[in-house]
Amino acid sequence: MFGHRLREAGLLGSMGRVASSVDNALIESFWSTMQRELLDRRHWTSRVELASAIFEWIEGWYNPRRRHSGLGYLSPHEYQALHTVPLTAA
Repeated sequence: MFGHRLREAGLLGSMGRVASSVDNALIESFWSTMQRELLDRRHWTSRVELASAIFEWIEGWYNPRRRHSGLGYLSPHEYQALHTVPLTAA
């Protein structure tokens, strides 16, 4: 279903097959999460509206605040705060 929606929007999805050496589990997980949390929740009236919503979801939620298993279930902001030395005035 997701591949069909991508083609309707004029986009290309992953080129690999399941279990092939080019399968990318991380991006497939990302697409699945975005479909569940954003795309399936409403009808989009234009590509511009959808593009704006995707950008806002990625930059406003997924990247900065969503907890990631690869970061010990911390958000990227929390992870960076733990691993960044604050700059002090000289």
